[in-house]
Amino acid sequence: MKYQSFLRSGAFADRTVIVTGGGSGIGRCVAHELASLGAYVVLVGRTQDKLSNVAAEIAEDGGEAGTALCDIRIEEKVRETVAAIVAERGRIHALVNNAGGQYPSPLANITQKGFETVVRTNLVGGFVFAREAYTQSMRKHGGAIVNVTADFWRGMPMMGHSGAARAGMDNFTRSASVEWAPEGVRVNAVAPGWIASSGLDTYDDPAIKAVIPRLREGVPLKRLATEAEVSAAICFLLCDAAAFITGVNLPIDGGASLASPVFPQPPARNVTEYQGFHRYIRPKALGDD
Repeated sequence: MKYQSFLRSGAFADRTVIVTGGGSGIGRCVAHELASLGAYVVLVGRTQDKLSNVAAEIAEDGGEAGTALCDIRIEEKVRETVAAIVAERGRIHALVNNAGGQYPSPLANITQKGFETVVRTNLVGGFVFAREAYTQSMRKHGGAIVNVTADFWRGMPMMGHSGAARAGMDNFTRSASVEWAPEGVRVNAVAPGWIASSGLDTYDDPAIKAVIPRLREGVPLKRLATEAEVSAAICFLLCDAAAFITGVNLPIDGGASLASPVFPQPPARNVTEYQGFHRYIRPKALGDD
């Protein structure tokens, strides 16, 4: 069995696409979908074993992928990584700025170092990678970038450092979409809400673990998104059919960012989900439900 994408076969044939944070979760999923559509995917991350495992999965499925070990928070390392990819592949057609991470904490308990670390991971690193992809390749040939943000629209209590970074990435997306448009570079973003992804298994706090199975209660569609639903949106924004779309940040949250306690949410009916990822692994944190 292979990835069941909604896009036509060969939609990304002969194109080189970088996916940061490609060793797990959403990054792993979108890398699989892009490879199934003909792209040569460069998986970027900080853990070689994870990257190698995903590259092996893609090869087993008949796709092509390479890996690049890189800490996106280190500017010179990003510059060298992009240069190496351009030297090997000739150009970069697209970039998925997916790498990120955060930890739950009240703002009053976050140190300056902790705040800056999360901002460097979720904002500064993505900016540097996009800038290098643009200056080293896309400025000459055009291209498409999708930045992965989050559902930050109403703030992110207990993750205020991440919320600040994601809001910054949203504004960077809008600014870059205008500045880089004359060179044929489109810059968009997606804002995933609660996703049934491996990231849910990274939280050790018992209080957080207890909340995870109930997250769907705050979503009008009464479920969490699949990784494949996020990947589908990313791939669409990268594909030729989205050639006139730039500067948008697409919420993928089941309506959660619009929900209000003023309007009680009735039980959801007739709700379906899209699951095209044949190698999807359900997070243990969700339990049996």
